[in-house]
Amino acid sequence: MTMVEEITPIAPATPAGAPGVSTTDADERVVTIRDGAWELDVLPRTGASLAGGRIRTADGVWRDLLRPARPTVHGEAAKCSSFAMVPWSNRIRDGVLAYGGRSWQLQRNGADGTAIHGAVLHAAWDVVERREDRVVLELDTSDLVGVNFPWRFRARITYTVSGSRLTVGTSVRNVDRESFPAGFGHHPYLQRTLAPVGATPPAEPGNPLLEVPLRHGYSLVDAMAVGPAGTIPRRADFRTGRPLGSRFVDDVLTGWDPGAPIRVHYDEPDVDVDLHADPVYSHLVVYAPRRRSYFAVEPVTNVNDGFALHAAGVPGTGVFVLEPGEERAGEFSLTVRG
Repeated sequence: MTMVEEITPIAPATPAGAPGVSTTDADERVVTIRDGAWELDVLPRTGASLAGGRIRTADGVWRDLLRPARPTVHGEAAKCSSFAMVPWSNRIRDGVLAYGGRSWQLQRNGADGTAIHGAVLHAAWDVVERREDRVVLELDTSDLVGVNFPWRFRARITYTVSGSRLTVGTSVRNVDRESFPAGFGHHPYLQRTLAPVGATPPAEPGNPLLEVPLRHGYSLVDAMAVGPAGTIPRRADFRTGRPLGSRFVDDVLTGWDPGAPIRVHYDEPDVDVDLHADPVYSHLVVYAPRRRSYFAVEPVTNVNDGFALHAAGVPGTGVFVLEPGEERAGEFSLTVRG
């Protein structure tokens, strides 16, 4: 049986500084946390996304590590520095979510006709804890209209900066009366060049060294997996570490070597960025568009179109099932050295 529901999407947040927008402490559009070598700009009203992530390098200069977002796009999560994908990562083919012998037609909000990047990119999250170096945001979909998901859930995102490390925590809890499949992930855009904050971007994109200790990859059609993981496509094989290059990459990898970080090395200045993740993040999306000043390494729980593969019995999708009252959580971190 196919259950079809017309869902009114959650409206995007109004950008900071727009006419009629309050910028008082009670209604802040940007929450900045800082400690040591990190400053992070958080957008509670835009899906708990990030508007910027700056690091202080050994020369004392503040530099953009995450792609900075102009205030005019603060209401559009996909144009920001990073965004959370809850309660699934990446795409659902044709927006059809299958589970337990049933299927639901979700809103096809991707340009490619998919349901993309989770259900709450445009939701306003509540700030439930705030310190100088930490902010915790929460969203309960029980009373929301326009959530592009058939079941009710509660999600929490925690951002913490401590010295040279940024830690991002995510949790999803089933607050419905029946089980459902789920996943989550984060989509950080990293700069190819560590330019000082406010500097004119270089004419040519930088070429950092990328090392990705994951052993398997997927065959993709229209950016979605069509079967279990196998051999890593050559374009996405960074196991031994090599320059990012100019070739287009948009691939899903799995088989993470336990404890091994993903590493990005910049030459000017001499900086390493290590990404560690909890085991729940069993997959990674590597995205490197051509002729852009940024790229992405995305720690995610599930492969693209994982719900369909999970429903078909394909192993290793990273999709997990939450029973009523059950929660799944995980953290990843970005640590700067140099």
